[in-house]
Amino acid sequence: MTHCRHAAGDAVSRRSFICVGALAPLGITLADLLRAEAAAGSSTSSRRSVVNIHLDGGPPHMDMIDLKPTAPVEIRGEYRPIATNLPGLEVGELMPKLATIAERFTFIRSLTDSAGAHDAFQCQSGHRAADLQAIGGRPALGCVVSKLQGSKRDASPPFVDLMQGRALVRNSARPGFLGPAYQAFRPDISHLFARKLEAGMEGELARRGANHAVSYVLNETLNGTRLDNRLRLLADFDGLRRRLETDEMMQAMDGFQQQAVGILTSGRLAAALDLSQEDPRTAAKYELNLSTGDVGTSDSPTAVRKLLLARRLLEAGVRCVSLSLSDYDTHSGNFSRLRFLLPTLDHALHAFTTDLAERGMLDDVAIVVWGEFGRTPKINSKGGRDHWPAAGMCLLAGGGLRHGQVIGATDRYGAAVTSRPVRYVDVVATLYSALGIDPSHATVTDPSGRPQHVAGDGQVIRETA
Repeated sequence: MTHCRHAAGDAVSRRSFICVGALAPLGITLADLLRAEAAAGSSTSSRRSVVNIHLDGGPPHMDMIDLKPTAPVEIRGEYRPIATNLPGLEVGELMPKLATIAERFTFIRSLTDSAGAHDAFQCQSGHRAADLQAIGGRPALGCVVSKLQGSKRDASPPFVDLMQGRALVRNSARPGFLGPAYQAFRPDISHLFARKLEAGMEGELARRGANHAVSYVLNETLNGTRLDNRLRLLADFDGLRRRLETDEMMQAMDGFQQQAVGILTSGRLAAALDLSQEDPRTAAKYELNLSTGDVGTSDSPTAVRKLLLARRLLEAGVRCVSLSLSDYDTHSGNFSRLRFLLPTLDHALHAFTTDLAERGMLDDVAIVVWGEFGRTPKINSKGGRDHWPAAGMCLLAGGGLRHGQVIGATDRYGAAVTSRPVRYVDVVATLYSALGIDPSHATVTDPSGRPQHVAGDGQVIRETA
């Protein structure tokens, strides 16, 4: 978390006034970001939203929604299928709550075209990291939403990234060629949810420096009275003002200062991140009593509350929330680790979707659940499953999409897609459509001045339309 300091009597610097740690390498503040959004012509056209749930490490599709009970024992594994309330659909026995609400989901068993990259970038953007890399790379969906549907009137940032683990370390939710003005807001949630990093990832995160997280708190030395004094505010920003006066895209500085101050002083975002303010009866729905022992690099069952945090952010006006549930990188002990990974996911999805439905929000919130690839059909010598980019899984819910269906299939071993292949970019195109953004026409301009379709050649999954 970034900390703000300035000596008594000093003019308030732009870094100390509004701390946005994720943008600190370029010295960009919240006000800077808001100015850049408006200069790019952002406008709000829809209030629908997306929650992107990344199963960090790569979920084993054949233990979850594509079981192969007639396959040899070295492939089918320990867990058996159970019936769902969707005729003909079975899921793994560790996901009984999902089975009771299966009609609210689309089960994609034929996710393909994985880049095989061990991060969440393809789940965030639909694209491979190498795509358009020469001009900065493709932007994450949330960053595109910030550009196309953000507004200077918004009381909350359009895109909040809550990912932990390798998805955070590898900066998966990045803005690509859109530039840092559309960077995700990334609050530090480590005090709420512990996620122990592997030694190698600890080094990666350390090399990124301390400014990978975002502070949404106002400098403690500033108070509302001081901020309401416009003359004092302008005086404190005098140095920044002189710089901005020479920059044509930042002529409306005063208005953006007020907007930034409004976001910070309203307390809406800070309140959303404070789970103690939730109704205890609702919070209890997100509690899971599950004995796990040492979870290692995996989330504990308290990670269910990440979905509660996501719902509160949506209610505060955030348009896109990304989060991760770890650690599905089960090269060893796949089945013992799934005994708490899958019940945690199962409870989280049930609590979240039923909570949204009870609040009348589910049709306006598109939910996607997936990982960077599937896992090997054959169990290795350590009782684990390794990386398998050839076939994977995805769940969709909400967002006004058509659900209660299974899309695609794999062979008898879960090794190859045999029908209705669905690419990552097709899923992202479907999410854009759920947001009211037509992926066949909507474009963003790259640094060379060329329009780029937001989902590339991705096609909306026709079965969900």
